[in-house]
Amino acid sequence: MNSKYPPRLAITIGDPSGIGSEVILKALTHPDLQKNAEITIVGDRPLLRLAYQQLLNHVHQSAMVDPDQLSWLDMKSDPDLIAQIKVGRGTVASGTLSFAYLQTAIQWAMAGHFDGIVTAPIAKSVWKQSGYHYPGQTEVLTELTQSIHSGMLFVARSPHTHWTLRVLLATTHIPLAQVSGALSAELMTNQLRLLIDSLHQDFAINSPRIAIAGLNPHSGELGQLGSEEQEWIIPWLIDSRERYPNCQLDGPVPPDTLWVQPGYHWYGHPTSSTPYDAYLALYHDQGLIPVKLLAFDQAVNTTIGLPIIRTSPDHGTAFDITGQGIAQPHSMVAAIRLAIELSHNRFHAVY
Repeated sequence: MNSKYPPRLAITIGDPSGIGSEVILKALTHPDLQKNAEITIVGDRPLLRLAYQQLLNHVHQSAMVDPDQLSWLDMKSDPDLIAQIKVGRGTVASGTLSFAYLQTAIQWAMAGHFDGIVTAPIAKSVWKQSGYHYPGQTEVLTELTQSIHSGMLFVARSPHTHWTLRVLLATTHIPLAQVSGALSAELMTNQLRLLIDSLHQDFAINSPRIAIAGLNPHSGELGQLGSEEQEWIIPWLIDSRERYPNCQLDGPVPPDTLWVQPGYHWYGHPTSSTPYDAYLALYHDQGLIPVKLLAFDQAVNTTIGLPIIRTSPDHGTAFDITGQGIAQPHSMVAAIRLAIELSHNRFHAVY
């Protein structure tokens, strides 16, 4: 077990043409973050310094930290690439740099220098233009940490009730038309195992209650609205209950009613039901539409199944508002706080 304290976190600046620099500079004004973690910025110091100077035209100095006051893993990238960075416009240069920042942070974490990584947003389309054909940062993390399986778990704590919503996606960045073919009992078994393991080691929940979504409207209505539930999802769920007798696995819950209970608990409306510890959605929008509806500014994406902690704010590069000083840091703050919490639970807890 890693006995070092406090947790050592790397924060990548993401695409340097996006709002990553702004939300990092704003987030780190929260004194608890740097008090409770050893934070290192991974990127090019001149680019964060430039973003800081430009933002001073729109934001009071007290709303940001000075980049020179931060600890750095300064990449010292090719000056020609740095010169090509344009505020609010993703380019091959910004894609190349953002990939290098992530790759370096992973390498250093795997070498034992960091407990976890907090990743600012990148632009997938710009990565493709730059020759990096990955659906997102999750897939790079999975490959470079040599992990067999990984999952996208979205976590948000309600500001109204302090209840924690946790949503895992069974499938991630694939077209909707491919979802049914991509889903299988084997995939669901892997994702459920990742979720249960994460609830145990990252959140200290040993006997979790998990709600599992159906795929079709009304969970197929006994085969009238789709056959997947009857053909394999329900048999898989029966087998899973036998495999995990200490877990409560409910489902397949009709997708249109699955999110009613979380909504009640998020806003504190009276209800007689006990909220689930986690929800397993079968595809991207089935899980992320309700997450972003309830918790757009609070949600955090954490990659489970890795040997290191990884969290990320649940928003994109927002090129359209970059440099204007209006980007909100709430999700970045939440991502750093969650990385600290998960690092404590996984690496620093005393058993």
